[in-house]
Amino acid sequence: MRAAVDIPPRPDAPLPVGISQCLTGEEVSYDGSGARSSMPHAALSGLFIYRTFCPEVGIGMTVPREPIRLVGTADDYRVVGVKDPTIDKTDDLVAYAEAQVGNMADLAGYIFMHNSPSCGLMRVKVYPGPDAPASRQATGIYARTVTRALPNLPAEDAGRLFDVVLRENFVTRVFTYAHWQRLRDELDAARLIAFHSRYKYLLLAHSMPAYQAAGRLLSDLKGDLEQKAEDYIAVLMSGLKQVATRKGHANVLSHLQGYLKKHLDSASRQELDQLISAYRLGEQPLLAPLALLKHHFRQFPDEYVLNQSYFEPHPTQAALRRPL
Repeated sequence: MRAAVDIPPRPDAPLPVGISQCLTGEEVSYDGSGARSSMPHAALSGLFIYRTFCPEVGIGMTVPREPIRLVGTADDYRVVGVKDPTIDKTDDLVAYAEAQVGNMADLAGYIFMHNSPSCGLMRVKVYPGPDAPASRQATGIYARTVTRALPNLPAEDAGRLFDVVLRENFVTRVFTYAHWQRLRDELDAARLIAFHSRYKYLLLAHSMPAYQAAGRLLSDLKGDLEQKAEDYIAVLMSGLKQVATRKGHANVLSHLQGYLKKHLDSASRQELDQLISAYRLGEQPLLAPLALLKHHFRQFPDEYVLNQSYFEPHPTQAALRRPL
């Protein structure tokens, strides 16, 4: 019999999430426009409370303003004026980001404006010289500073949220991280283990290496527990950032099936086996074996299994149903 350890419940929606101010429709872009259409607001409705940031306005640039861009190499670049390259805003944007990081401790995630030389999270254009063609190898100066300071904070590029798989992945990470934030204030070894027990199968679906690394890390909690907790959340969030695959889900489904082997008759076991196999082969959606597993666990409750975040990694919303 497993000893129950109480941990705080996962926070309910809406959760506080940082966002590039232009994405809310506020007209703060360099040309005086907003960019509300650059992310799928309807699909995320009710999940988040947004806290807006515009680093370019924050450092005193006007609306409208002369455009800026990244110049240099993929590893070493600065943000300068397009028309007047002698205007360099790099240090100002870094200082602004460093100042704002102190106000982000309660954020559960961050959505950055894509392609922005200040806020772009990935594949931002960087120009090797005034007349040379750009390559998409950079991160905006502000976004780079924030994500380096808060490496475990779930972050996503606004444009990628139109992809249903990436959208669900981001929401899952946000709600996981918010749960961790609530636990962190009451942390001890038993609660750390209990938290991992809730998330171990979700992590397994996303990344076997991260699942194994987390297990090794928590196998010995002697010594500096706070540091081990920080190492653990880094492994968890890095693992969840990997998109769960059909193979990963099928592996988890098979593990969960094992908790029912003493309860199901031969026909029921065969039905579940066939459904998991059909899912693995791409013949059934994930919701099919999940629904049957939930049905069996309602008949034969197992508190350990029913507490798994894998069954409900985020609030139930039609727009976030797993497409696999």
